[in-house]
Amino acid sequence: MGEETSPRKLKEDEHSIQSMEPKATDLQKEVGLFSGICIIVGTIIGSGIFISPKSVLSNTGTVGPCLIIWAACGILATLGALCFAELGTMITKSGGEYPYLMEAFGPIPAYLFSWVSMMVTKPSSFAIICLSFSEYVCAAFYSGCEPPEVVIKCLAAAAILLITTVNALSVRLGSYVQNFFTAAKMVIVAIIIISGLVLLAQGNTKNFENSFAGTPASVGGISLAFYNGLWAYDGWNQLNYITEELRNPYRNLPLAIIIGIPLVTVCYILMNVSYFTVMTPTELLQSQAVAVTFGDRVLYPASWIVPLFVAFSTIGAANGSCFTAGRLIYVAGREGHMLKVLSYISVRRLTPAPAIIFYIFPPGLRENIYRSQSHIQPQLQWESGEVSCMLIGLSIGKPASSDFYEVPIFIPILVTLVSVFLVLAPIISNPAWEYLYCVLFILSGLIFYFLFVYYKFGWAQKISKPVTMYLQMLMEVVPPEKHLE
Repeated sequence: MGEETSPRKLKEDEHSIQSMEPKATDLQKEVGLFSGICIIVGTIIGSGIFISPKSVLSNTGTVGPCLIIWAACGILATLGALCFAELGTMITKSGGEYPYLMEAFGPIPAYLFSWVSMMVTKPSSFAIICLSFSEYVCAAFYSGCEPPEVVIKCLAAAAILLITTVNALSVRLGSYVQNFFTAAKMVIVAIIIISGLVLLAQGNTKNFENSFAGTPASVGGISLAFYNGLWAYDGWNQLNYITEELRNPYRNLPLAIIIGIPLVTVCYILMNVSYFTVMTPTELLQSQAVAVTFGDRVLYPASWIVPLFVAFSTIGAANGSCFTAGRLIYVAGREGHMLKVLSYISVRRLTPAPAIIFYIFPPGLRENIYRSQSHIQPQLQWESGEVSCMLIGLSIGKPASSDFYEVPIFIPILVTLVSVFLVLAPIISNPAWEYLYCVLFILSGLIFYFLFVYYKFGWAQKISKPVTMYLQMLMEVVPPEKHLE
């Protein structure tokens, strides 16, 4: 008699047969809950909290309001992310704000969002993060003098190429890299927090006395402090850019947000407490890199670990930015708002390789544009308010018995009102031509929209078709199977 086959054996054989079957040429669900948390935490915590918390202090003037601003920014980021969690479970498409704007307001607002994001904000932010990484690494080899600018830029370019290669090769590899660097940056965060709390427990509380004494901050100063604080929280919405690759997004998307952003908020507040335990407000404002100054005073002779782990932190934030933002270009190409080849999938790697490569080319040319945070941040904050306002409208028309993750209606209303205030306050208190330039640049996207998207002139099609064909053969990419017409 032959051996009896157990149900367990049959299940194992069935699983092995399924694993041998070729996967569909589409983005795969490779990101779990832990990786989702790492993407949020790893993308938010970059170089800002280690280098320039002084920007918040310079606009508030004293320690007490400074800590309140950091906490308020964390609360606002959490509330905004909860709105995005509902949108992500309601509209399970990758691309962040882009598909939500498309669903609520139509193609023009969605196109303008993708236009600004792809041409300025995201690639330029990516370039700045990589430059920060390069500056910290080069500083270790040029002790006592400034590193040559060409060396800094060459190393930053090498980091950009490495990160792009990793994310173009494998979604899983990019996720593993993100997990590793997130764990590394949490090590230095823990070191700074624990060291500061130990010194605080030993009685170093002098810098917290009369924390609110001084000249009250103006409305414009408070709004600028919010901008600089929110800059350090930038990345709280990154998980919505990869919703289609997230396992069980209805559960893991809101759960990763609820865990990740409050964790970052607590870390930021405690790190600022540690900084003020060691440095006076004046010393903190004079420091070029606050975390390095902290390490020199507290961790000597092991202070070298601070720039090392800050470099880890910045490269991890850059990897998270590349991992998520490439999906915006992929979705925009899929919707016909960009070249179709940007929505194609690598046959061998199952990654949106064309979109990822386009995302980083050439970010260095846009780095200087993004340096002026005070003029680009109102536009970024407007996006949050626009999406929150859209959530209000979609929530009104949503069935009461829906299975989506839901937030109370007062949360998107509050986020919308705060966003409107943060957009208008600096413009009213300190009007400048740069704000008009930002608006004109945003509206300039309409020229390309009507020429290449809306009217689809024949001469444009004649150019794009052979370009798409040659790029497809060169990169070995095909349209995603789920979206083939």
